Amino acid sequence: MSDATAMGVLAGVRVLELGQVLAGPFAGAIFADLGAEVVKVERVEGGDDARAMGPAFRHGDALNFHIFNRGKQSVALDLKSADGLAAFERLVGEADIFIHNLRPGVPAKLGIDGASLCARHPRLIYCEISAFGSTGPMAMQPGYEPLVQAFSGLSSINGGPDDPPMRSGASMCDQGSGMWAVIGALALLQRRQQTGRGGILQTSLLETALVWNGQKADAYVNEGRLPLRDRSGHPGFVPYEAFDTQDAPLLICCGNDRLFAKLATELGRPDWLADERFASNRARLAHKAELLAQLQPLLRARPRAEWAARFEAAGVPCAPIHSVPEALAHPQVQALGILAPLPGEDFALTALPFSIDGARPLPRSAAPRLGADNAAHGLPPATVTPFTQNLQETP
Repeated sequence: MSDATAMGVLAGVRVLELGQVLAGPFAGAIFADLGAEVVKVERVEGGDDARAMGPAFRHGDALNFHIFNRGKQSVALDLKSADGLAAFERLVGEADIFIHNLRPGVPAKLGIDGASLCARHPRLIYCEISAFGSTGPMAMQPGYEPLVQAFSGLSSINGGPDDPPMRSGASMCDQGSGMWAVIGALALLQRRQQTGRGGILQTSLLETALVWNGQKADAYVNEGRLPLRDRSGHPGFVPYEAFDTQDAPLLICCGNDRLFAKLATELGRPDWLADERFASNRARLAHKAELLAQLQPLLRARPRAEWAARFEAAGVPCAPIHSVPEALAHPQVQALGILAPLPGEDFALTALPFSIDGARPLPRSAAPRLGADNAAHGLPPATVTPFTQNLQETP
């Protein structure tokens, strides 16, 4: 399959996105990279807040806006006006999928909530992303990534035993919610092939956080175990964490007794295998401190590169803890070709993390200028005015 074919697997699918900042726009970006026609509806007063989310990068817009809005079209509409709503109604009538992460209560106020819009357009697949979910006492409350990570308990499992709770470095809940929206929309698109009707998909940052936290939560619910905070480690395996070497940290992952045997042999400690404290993973869990007291001095005696080469040759899973520049420069990352130059631009963005028949779907274009595609959709040119009132707010 050619690159062009991989990028066009969703050719003919029309997506209308009323997204702000991250979760909704990320879903739209996935669809765009896969070849769908994605029309982004923005307010005329400054457009998506992400356009100003940081210093100007290209064409007056912040880098974050380009990351999550590549390959889309932009139409600027005033949804508080009758003309704007009429134009929106025409656009949604032409769409297969509608995605939004509007502030709770706004869709109903505008008459574009799922029940109303799907009643008027029964083939429409309606995707709603909220902060705390579509039901419950907090359903009408907006929120942001760090708030949801804190609220869900996700922050409480990050770091080590003595660290304060901390959010993850990546926007796991925003981007994860965008992924669920795409997965659900594709499932409904398949159902529509058989039934001819669309449907309403609802997901939220909180539900996404609870799924990412599910392994820890399920252990608590079913076994009464509160999650341990292991920093780089794992509560179920020993040794399975980062260790200091002579010059830099190295992550070692012995996920079974066979791998531990290889590690012990490479370190010159075959006696560990006959020691009842260390012979099995369950024994090592019970005697972790004793094992690490012997293991750590051995690792500190030689530089990381030497240990990594020896462990890799012996079949012991290990990895240096890279900085972002180090990771991007590594030959394996380079070979994947996941950093994709944008056509007609002088910068590159991280592409989708999969290939289809050997070809990675790539971004087709940079993010659009505000209202650049009004005319193409039979709409009057957008008159952009300074930002005033926030109709949309990222959950």
